[in-house]
Amino acid sequence: MTSPITLDALKVLDAIERKKSFAAAADELFRVPSAISYTVNKLEDDLGIALFDRSKRKAELTSVGIMLVEQGRLILKATDELTHMAKQSAEGWELELRICIDSILLFQPIYTLIAQFQQEYPWINIRVTEEVFGGTWDALVAGRSDLIIGATGEPYNSDFSLYKLGNVDFVFVVAKDHALIKEQQPLSNEIIKKYPSVVVADSSRNLPGRSAGLLDGQSRITVSSIEKKIEAQLLGLGVGFLPIHRIKSQLESGQLVILALETTENRNSELCMAWRNDNQGKALAWFVSNIQQMAVKLI
Repeated sequence: MTSPITLDALKVLDAIERKKSFAAAADELFRVPSAISYTVNKLEDDLGIALFDRSKRKAELTSVGIMLVEQGRLILKATDELTHMAKQSAEGWELELRICIDSILLFQPIYTLIAQFQQEYPWINIRVTEEVFGGTWDALVAGRSDLIIGATGEPYNSDFSLYKLGNVDFVFVVAKDHALIKEQQPLSNEIIKKYPSVVVADSSRNLPGRSAGLLDGQSRITVSSIEKKIEAQLLGLGVGFLPIHRIKSQLESGQLVILALETTENRNSELCMAWRNDNQGKALAWFVSNIQQMAVKLI
């Protein structure tokens, strides 16, 4: 069954309601008044419903007519949006860009970039997620994300483009009143193992999980993000390595204290940004270009 309610009829009703007259609606739609009247009369006849109360000096919408105008405007708006979406898709713009940020990074610089993007391209949706360790790569490999920022390690295959953002240095820290501060430094592994380690759980769903800084036999407190790990160590719940760029203020205020260790192994990670080679989206290209220019601000 074909509905008699066409987009053209909805546009006519919308114009009449806004302009408050058939003649003014005709002028706006570049039609003669008789064409406007014909559209309304035909719609009423096809529906078997009166949309205007003609008993008064000036035709007014009935309650059904008001409902049809209000709901019709939603349909007209959705149609306009669909038209725009089709055009932008044909021009290479994504309807939505999914960005995954590793927990190790501060989100604020990316949020600032998103705000700039929205000023230029407000019709494109942005979805931001957070992952940890292998979970960042997992999001890209599984297709849950279009762009990952702050991933560590090499790509799992040649399907991805990669841009190196720089190195993150880690330091072993404890809360200012933690018992380890009283121990002689540099600290041995045997001394450290007496206290729980605060670790961040790998959020990978399909790829092998990763971990770092764990000692055999050491109890652990597992949290969901670097931010939660910092909070736990500030409370003295445990010890562990933290990225120095995330705790500068806590180190300056003395809330966290860096301790020297007997082991001198290198504690840094090279971070990267990655995306699929076959993704030619313009929104993705915009973010890749701008993040390359601001990479130093992320770490």
